[in-house]
Amino acid sequence: AGGKIILEQCQNIIKSIGRCNTGEAVVTTAGNMPSKFVIHTVGPVWNENSSDEKKELYKNQLRNCYLNSLLKASENACRTIAFPNISTGVYRFPKNIAAQIALDEVRKYLDKNNNIIDKVIFVCFDDENYNIMQSLIKIY
Repeated sequence: AGGKIILEQCQNIIKSIGRCNTGEAVVTTAGNMPSKFVIHTVGPVWNENSSDEKKELYKNQLRNCYLNSLLKASENACRTIAFPNISTGVYRFPKNIAAQIALDEVRKYLDKNNNIIDKVIFVCFDDENYNIMQSLIKIY
């Protein structure tokens, strides 16, 4: 949707600093889209057969996706940020765990950084993600 401009900016980032590690975030312009920026983050790939220790690592990496994206938004004076359901598609992160992490990290960040970001939007991929977010968001 952002077009060739975003692709070129991503390629330039890779040339200058290399590929992002899981949980890191970088910023580009929004290219052809109406927003000012796109914050790119690398979500963890969930492996159900992994050890409990490895699953905790995946959870921490997902937490870092949200935290680092929020930090990049703040650094760029963004007042609104929209998040997809990071890693819940082809990366197979359990949707209920991912939603809990997303809400926890955003709530913690907003509590510590009052009046930096006005609006957080969660863009759900599918009905299952939407229903999970709807049920959990009431707690926050």
